[in-house]
Amino acid sequence: MIAHRNLGLVAAAATLLAAAPLSAIFERWTWLVQAVIAVAAVAAAAALARLGRTPLWLQILAMVGGLTLALTWLFPSGGELLAVLPTPATFGHFAELMGNSVEDMRSHGVKVPDTDPLLFITVLGIGGVAVLVDVLCVGLRRPALAGLPMLAIYSVPVAVYVDSVPPVPFAIGAAGFLWLLVTDNVDRVRRFGRRFTGDGRDVDVWEASPLAAAGRRLAVVGLALAVLVPLAVPGMTAGLMTSLNSGAGSGIGPGLGGSPGRIDLFAALSGQLNQSQVTDLVKVTTTEEDPFYLRFGVADDLRTDGFRIRGPNGRRVTGELPDPSARSLSGIERTRHRATVEVSRDLNMPYVPVYAEPVRFGELGNNWFYDPNLQVVFSNRENSRGRQYEFDYVRSSYTPQALRQAQPLPADVPLRRQQTVTPDVPEVRALVADLVRGERTEYDKVRALYDYFSEDNGFSYRLSTEEGTSGQAILDFLENKVGYCQQYAAALAWMVRDAGIPARVAFGFTNGSRRSDDTLTLTNRNLHAWTEVYFDQIGWVPFDATPAYGVPGSTRSAWAPDTDAPEQTSPQTDASDAPDAADPSEAPDQGPDQFEEGVDPGAAAGSDTPDQQAPLWPWLLTIGVLALLVLLAVPALRRLALRRRRGRPAPAVRTVDVPDAGGPATGQPVVLVGGDHDRARADAHAAWDELIDTLVDYRVRVDRTETPRATADRLAREALTTDAGASSAVRLLGRAEERARYARDPLTGEPLPAALRTVRGALVGQADRRTRLVATVLPPSVLHRWRTTIADTSSRLVASGGQLRHRLLRFSPRRLIANRAGR
Repeated sequence: MIAHRNLGLVAAAATLLAAAPLSAIFERWTWLVQAVIAVAAVAAAAALARLGRTPLWLQILAMVGGLTLALTWLFPSGGELLAVLPTPATFGHFAELMGNSVEDMRSHGVKVPDTDPLLFITVLGIGGVAVLVDVLCVGLRRPALAGLPMLAIYSVPVAVYVDSVPPVPFAIGAAGFLWLLVTDNVDRVRRFGRRFTGDGRDVDVWEASPLAAAGRRLAVVGLALAVLVPLAVPGMTAGLMTSLNSGAGSGIGPGLGGSPGRIDLFAALSGQLNQSQVTDLVKVTTTEEDPFYLRFGVADDLRTDGFRIRGPNGRRVTGELPDPSARSLSGIERTRHRATVEVSRDLNMPYVPVYAEPVRFGELGNNWFYDPNLQVVFSNRENSRGRQYEFDYVRSSYTPQALRQAQPLPADVPLRRQQTVTPDVPEVRALVADLVRGERTEYDKVRALYDYFSEDNGFSYRLSTEEGTSGQAILDFLENKVGYCQQYAAALAWMVRDAGIPARVAFGFTNGSRRSDDTLTLTNRNLHAWTEVYFDQIGWVPFDATPAYGVPGSTRSAWAPDTDAPEQTSPQTDASDAPDAADPSEAPDQGPDQFEEGVDPGAAAGSDTPDQQAPLWPWLLTIGVLALLVLLAVPALRRLALRRRRGRPAPAVRTVDVPDAGGPATGQPVVLVGGDHDRARADAHAAWDELIDTLVDYRVRVDRTETPRATADRLAREALTTDAGASSAVRLLGRAEERARYARDPLTGEPLPAALRTVRGALVGQADRRTRLVATVLPPSVLHRWRTTIADTSSRLVASGGQLRHRLLRFSPRRLIANRAGR
């Protein structure tokens, strides 16, 4: 029963380790805490049931009951008895949570938030797997079959992550499964009997054996292959190689790969703008004469290190979408248009580019969702590569008078609380207060901040920027006044938020060159970032503070005109028609080489990552190879250190010729020490230990039951027959060890190190090349000593744990009842 309890605990722990892949799905670790509680309840119920030697079916009922109590306590409906006893209302609440979990799985992108339906279905699944693993391992004694329900947990991230699956959680789960198999094997050996070696020596169950060592090696190699091979083989995953090869490429690059909410749009945008090669990414045909920017992403989570992406939530694009044209407001013109988009195979991201406020989609499947708050179309299962689709959208145009009529959002509105929080940077806050002083409406405050980013105030466009000294990227940008779209967009959004108005950063494409068939071709040079400001009863309104001359295809509006060209009053102006915007290389402050030598300063809010970097994989590969070489060199260095320590010369002493006991004198000078006997014995033992390690390294049989003299004679007869000097040397070492063990006067002196060198040289000359290489690089003597140390440590830990369990079990209720019955 003790073995069963131990195996049950290991089964519960292995189940929790197998649940490690779920860490890649949830934003927080609440699921793990609740899963631990549920699995602990299952394990406790199983242990209590086995105390009474109940049948298996009753143990299963007990585990299900423990899981039910845990779920009732973790997800109460409010009508429970004593907070843990379920009622019919509790099971109705469970059914409601399961139904809502399906909707949450459809609407939330990874990483998912901690919603009760998702947490409930997760804890229920892990608890159910814990019951199955316990039944298979303890009840049926089939631990290998327990890998099937444990593997079912890993299938969850496999189904969610389309491009790649995190390898580390898989390795953790596999380690738990191997632990379960090893524990079951040890338990079987203990129940069967004791193990003995070929010479009759008793072997503990935890002591290393050739068969167990081979099994461990196979398990480690198999686990390494299972984790590393899918990362390296093309087509199986894009996780490792894609993340390492972060150099410039023809596509949008790894920055936009992965799942919504886990990408760095700032880094991807910076890398694409700095590429010297122009790549076609999107072709769009629209019925609108002068469309605004095609958008695909939004960053609205402002932290100390800048704007970040939040995971989108929404409804399927195949369903009914909100139609803003149903609202009629004075000064706002809304027109409906249709667009057809063709995405190239170089653009791979979990978003599809759309114009703002889409109302109908065609040719997009059920795996695509629309977030009406972020106004983005995303998917957790598919990507945009090579996709073609059409959609209807509403284009909204605003007059300055209509925007001035917008009232400030109430302070208790969640949007204002979330989208107006900024890090504490007093310099920025003071600048904003100075710029908006005297402005009464929300729009006038935004315009005051927007007009500040003008050439008259010293701002200019350049892909390469200078580093500042303030420690805050936004302060560096506002001081240097040189940057490109992401600096301008993030800085304006930050300052608008400081003014108490919700703002965010949007990503997309400016208008490219129009072809004869009214198709706009958008390239990596058209990637752009701008600011969107929220006005009450109106919605998100775009403001592009980046200088128009630096942005091919830039568009300006009546509510946000070009600050560097105030004489232009046309509501819609395509800057691509202007001479200075035809080609970025013709801009007055740019040269053609600036797209290649620019430095990515990150967002205006704080990213200082370089735009264009050399690929990281050569450096990582070099570091990995060096680390592997250092790791491989540790055994050889350890062996060399032992040899040097054992071969230190002894102090000068008098020498006499001692004949070989049992035979004629060899003529070999031997030292008889009459002084420091302890040092002499230590030297002899060190020389003998070095000889034994040398024999182990060069695969010469070592019999621990032989005396030193017998070992030396056997080596002289069998291994050193061709070298008379080596035979005499090994007999000298044998006599020295023998006298050090048993005689009053031990032998020592210079002949011992010399004899060791002679014997080692003879063994090296007789060994083959492979044996010499292994003895030099991975000395078996060192590896054997390490394995023995680990086995001894494990044995002591197991013994200590057994003693602790024995002391605890002495106070078990069953023992007290048995003792009372015996009386």
